[in-house]
Amino acid sequence: MNRPLRRTLGVALTAALLTSGAVAPAQAHPGGRLPTVLALPDGFSPEGIATAGRYAYFGSRTTGAIQRVDLVTGRDTRIGAPTGTPSLGLKVDPRGRLFVAGGTAGDARVLDTRTGDVLARYQFATAPTFVNDVILTRDAAYFTDSNRPVLYRLPLGRGGALPPADGFTTIALTGAYEQVGTGVNLNGIATTPDGRALIVVQSNTGTLYRVDPATGATTAVDVPGYTFTNGDGLLLLGRTLYVVQNRLNQIAVVTLNRAGTTGTVTGTITDPNFDVPTTVAEALGRLYLPNGRFTTPPTPTTPYTAVAVRTH
Repeated sequence: MNRPLRRTLGVALTAALLTSGAVAPAQAHPGGRLPTVLALPDGFSPEGIATAGRYAYFGSRTTGAIQRVDLVTGRDTRIGAPTGTPSLGLKVDPRGRLFVAGGTAGDARVLDTRTGDVLARYQFATAPTFVNDVILTRDAAYFTDSNRPVLYRLPLGRGGALPPADGFTTIALTGAYEQVGTGVNLNGIATTPDGRALIVVQSNTGTLYRVDPATGATTAVDVPGYTFTNGDGLLLLGRTLYVVQNRLNQIAVVTLNRAGTTGTVTGTITDPNFDVPTTVAEALGRLYLPNGRFTTPPTPTTPYTAVAVRTH
């Protein structure tokens, strides 16, 4: 029997940063209401998001820079130095460490959120690879690779100790999952409500899969009458799974059974401020999503934002 997996306490939020400084912060609305649109640095090209308390962390898919944003005031601060490689999926653990999926670099980094120092780096694969998203559990971090039918597992030791540089394992996916073409396959990742397995979305087929993390065996999650076209980031709150459908500018809201084998779509969330949102994280009782703007050619002056919406 698998050891129960624990969903990370913090959930992730994405935004991005250019190599140049901060933008004008968003201001809370009169009466103390939180801003619903947060300005990110021009040219930043955000992808992933992670949250901890009132702060969100965003990664740039172009420069690899990490930006911390105060969700109450909108003020932002750069964390660490740009890498020149992507910073995609993000998660923060209770120890203040930020786990970063490295995209085409085929790696993962772990940063100290206080100093921006890189605590560890793991080279999972070389091209073709696209390490896209990450989920934290009680005893491991799991990463998806959009170009390969695998998950990467970083075991966490006593007290959350990080493994050595070669201390990761590659989990080959078997069963129902099949890699399709050379586009984006595996993308977002979450745990099942009972914490015993993982759920991933395959972007190019719109299918959710349940994954046994001990064996890599997969089964399709039965969600009658719905295909999660352009599925991107996933967020589990209780038994509710939020599936971001980036180019559709919406979030599908799915009620799962405890094992994560079946689900029912109970609604969708849209917002006029969405512009190809990529991933989603929860903070301060709301959902936050960075606008990736994939349909807009990126330039150094292209504006980017993150958007807050109510949970369904």
